[in-house]
Amino acid sequence: MTPIDIPFEFRHTCWFCGEPGNREFSLKGGSNSVHPSLSVPCCSECKPIAAKAPSTSIWECQTYVKDALIKRYASHLAIGDNWTREELEESEFSCKILSGFRESGWMMYEIARDRVNFRGWALSLDGVALDEHWDTSFSFNGLTFASLGRAVDYYRQLYGLDRDFMTSLLNLLGQSRFGYALKLAKLYRTSPSRDKQRLLRELADEED
Repeated sequence: MTPIDIPFEFRHTCWFCGEPGNREFSLKGGSNSVHPSLSVPCCSECKPIAAKAPSTSIWECQTYVKDALIKRYASHLAIGDNWTREELEESEFSCKILSGFRESGWMMYEIARDRVNFRGWALSLDGVALDEHWDTSFSFNGLTFASLGRAVDYYRQLYGLDRDFMTSLLNLLGQSRFGYALKLAKLYRTSPSRDKQRLLRELADEED
């Protein structure tokens, strides 16, 4: 396997998440692959995840790893959805467990966020750049997801939302109003289907 070119500032850096790493992940190219066989540097956590990816390109593999990290560290990422740094620092948590959360919670969030958001550097082999995959990423509230659909899945699981309702809201409002759609989905989380459909009809009338 041919190792990818590694910029000086990224020596010993995991291409998937940006953490220090001294492992290597190899992906064999083939007739269905968009690039030749190659290997990328990685950390001990990302390597076994990448090995399970049902992918034909290193970028699909990257997406798989990101999704796995989002699921694995969902509780850490949720800190940024429910708190600000200032709120944690000014909280009155005093018991042993909660005082530890007050002191280290935001750092846990930032580490998980930065690993999920890390994009890796542009790939090249022996100085020849590889064509980048089509970027369908979507960013919201400090997190970058592989796509809008994966962002919907993340918040659906985080808040127990109705995925079909959230998708319908986004179809009406557009992804630029993702935050508003999320608020409505949370507000109607336990509402019966008829109320959700009534809201969708009213929003459609407003948009028209």
